[in-house]
Amino acid sequence: MPHTAVLLAAASQEQGPGDTLRIALLVSILGAVVLAWFLLRGYRDDDNND
Repeated sequence: MPHTAVLLAAASQEQGPGDTLRIALLVSILGAVVLAWFLLRGYRDDDNND
């Protein structure tokens, strides 16, 4: 059974999609914030509407 321990150790060394998902989540959150800022800035009322 030493092969099982080697396989488990090798599997724990493999990198999954964690980093990619983290980056995608961060980019989507930042994109949502920028989109919200861009859309909501048009609704400001600065009393400068000529």
